[in-house]
Amino acid sequence: MSAGFALVLLAIGAYLAAHVAFDWIGRRLLIVSGAEYVLLGILLGPQVAGVLSSDMLESFAPITALALGWMGAIIGSRFMLTSMVRVPGVTWRIAFAESILTLCIVCGLELVLIRWLFGLSTARALGPSLALGAFACASAVHGIEFAVRRYGGRGPVAAQLRATAGTNLFVAVVTFGILLASSHPADRFNSRPLTPTEWTVITVAIGLVGGALFHLLLGNEDRVDRLFISLAGMLTLVSGAATYLRLSPVMASMFFGAMLANTSKQHAEIRSALKRVERPLYFALLIFAGATWRPSAQSAWLLPVLVFLVARGVAKVGGARLVTRANDMLPVLGPDWGRALLGQGGIVMALAVSYLYQHRLALPNVVFTAAVVSVVLTDLVSGRLAASVLVPAQPSVTDPAKASALAEVR
Repeated sequence: MSAGFALVLLAIGAYLAAHVAFDWIGRRLLIVSGAEYVLLGILLGPQVAGVLSSDMLESFAPITALALGWMGAIIGSRFMLTSMVRVPGVTWRIAFAESILTLCIVCGLELVLIRWLFGLSTARALGPSLALGAFACASAVHGIEFAVRRYGGRGPVAAQLRATAGTNLFVAVVTFGILLASSHPADRFNSRPLTPTEWTVITVAIGLVGGALFHLLLGNEDRVDRLFISLAGMLTLVSGAATYLRLSPVMASMFFGAMLANTSKQHAEIRSALKRVERPLYFALLIFAGATWRPSAQSAWLLPVLVFLVARGVAKVGGARLVTRANDMLPVLGPDWGRALLGQGGIVMALAVSYLYQHRLALPNVVFTAAVVSVVLTDLVSGRLAASVLVPAQPSVTDPAKASALAEVR
């Protein structure tokens, strides 16, 4: 099969899956489709059937870079400052505390385990540990949105879930971007190598400069079709520049999307254009990710993956309960609202694909396998986990503690 024909088939299949299966299944059964495409990619990849060969996957690199940039821009477009300032401060405190706590717990446990298991130095083991910590932060947005639309999205639990899911994605993307900036190879042509802080600033600047160029060239455009084509071209430029410099295309594109959402008069049209092909690109990325997967050469790869799954689950549920209690919001949110954050979502696969091509970082296959296994196990149930929290979340008016806390939040 030629690369062009395979790409056409993947595009058609992803489009149909996104606009038929995903919406229908999600609305009726609260099942977030996605994990099956990872398995399909594994079956089609060079490790099993060989339909998608290694050379063919390399020829799809520009499409992968565009998908990574598109997903980053969609994340950034959600950060509307005018909407965020209306959210109570306690909601953001809980969201950031839960994200940082999950990051630290998973990263710390994996650092100790990887050092002992693979005999790596602390500096060498920090890369995969921090990547897994960033992956653990991310939560599936679509599962929460499906549940919120079905059971109502005006309560404090729904608001907390939305804010926390967005914060999770922000922390995950920024942490991973800083990791790539910190491990950037020295440039032999410069008399003074750039510091990790400078590489991080360059990553952010790529997105902001891309947003400025978009305003300069298409600032007054309001037709969705032209905006779509322009966004595709600009995101190709932004993600391609970040990839060429060995930085994070997802982080650069996230700041690109955030800039457009907060500075453009056509922010609604831009978000609509971005959402047009979000799911097809996501499904294509999942298939590419599954096809790229290969078994780890390390014989003890299973233990870090198991620790990641268990530690993430404990950190999400236990960490959410702990920070909620510390902020005196337990009567409003309940003790188990963190279960809704267990779904992983597509951004983890985007970050995992980026990590897989960072040859200077240790254990790429182990880290990638952990992401694949987590998405496969949690993606399908993320909507139902969110629904299980939202359905019993309405506070009883006969409960004085709940009524008082709810009044303070509102």
